[in-house]
Amino acid sequence: MAATTADVQVENHGSIVLVRPLSDEAASWLHENTDGTWWGGALAGEPRYVDDLLEGMLGDGFELS
Repeated sequence: MAATTADVQVENHGSIVLVRPLSDEAASWLHENTDGTWWGGALAGEPRYVDDLLEGMLGDGFELS
């Protein structure tokens, strides 16, 4: 079984979640589908919004870690 490489790393810091793209495709998707705040190379968001974002990414075939 081949190992998969994640496209996005999700970092939960309690009151903020960082969604860090690890592939060019994921970065493009995030820039095209969000208008959020970027911090340190990651999209920063409130936890209440991140579930829908991640569901959209999974639906489009991205691998999360």
